[in-house]
Amino acid sequence: MKPSEIHLALFPYGGTIGAKIRPVLALTGYVGPVPEVLVAYISSVVPTPLLATDILIDPGKPEHAQTKLTQVSVLRLHKLATIHKSNFVRSLGIVSAATWLDVETKLRLLLNL
Repeated sequence: MKPSEIHLALFPYGGTIGAKIRPVLALTGYVGPVPEVLVAYISSVVPTPLLATDILIDPGKPEHAQTKLTQVSVLRLHKLATIHKSNFVRSLGIVSAATWLDVETKLRLLLNL
């Protein structure tokens, strides 16, 4: 598992018990003695307006073709979770170098770094 990879994983519901299989972006590799990964949520429900920390991913555009997403989606960097290795279902793809730079920039904005 490497940062910038997109996987299907069990992502916890906000405010309730449970989880749903969703596409997620790995923000870290495995962390700590228990193999966990910090991930960001990806949704095909694109809100309007987008937040300053959202990133639109259109798999029809060449820069997003390697994501292997099937629909226009939004990467929501304010929706983060730490997920155990066993909750990953399968690998999908990867974001481009340009998109990863955008992720880094928006995470700095979000976290005031």
